[in-house]
Amino acid sequence: MSKQAEVKAAVEDVDFDNKNYQIQLETTKGTIKLNLLPAKAPGHCKNMIGLSKIGYYDGLIFHRVISGFMIQGGCPKGSGMGDPGYKIDAEFNDMQHKPGVLSMARSSDPNSAGSQFFVCLEDCDFLNGQYTAFGETADDASLEVVKSIGGVATSSDDRPKEDVVISKATVVEI
Repeated sequence: MSKQAEVKAAVEDVDFDNKNYQIQLETTKGTIKLNLLPAKAPGHCKNMIGLSKIGYYDGLIFHRVISGFMIQGGCPKGSGMGDPGYKIDAEFNDMQHKPGVLSMARSSDPNSAGSQFFVCLEDCDFLNGQYTAFGETADDASLEVVKSIGGVATSSDDRPKEDVVISKATVVEI
């Protein structure tokens, strides 16, 4: 079932001209604060704000972790195959995929992003201009939590052997 109408309603009051937004992910490894960068990708920022406001990410896991590359979450199925029932168009920009950068996961179709996101652990220059980067960790403590998740033991399919859960995603005006 599509969450698009709920997300659209949840972002009606978003004002990128006068406010800055941050997503705070409370995880079983600590809190990750992500500053959103709407000047780079406003549609992606609104999408993540809306999904967070409706509680979409609450209880989901980081289903894919690749040491030295990235941590990925936001799949309602926990498999990498789920989405919110809709897709958003790519907003490629000049942001560099460096440690702590927030970007949207997608299939081979550039316009197939939905709810799955990833945070880079290292420089990932090969992703620049290919994936929509739209935020970054807000502080060193948040990057340390990302790196902690990036260091968990995984199975051969890159799934953490022990679930790393997003207990709550909150939108904060900063």
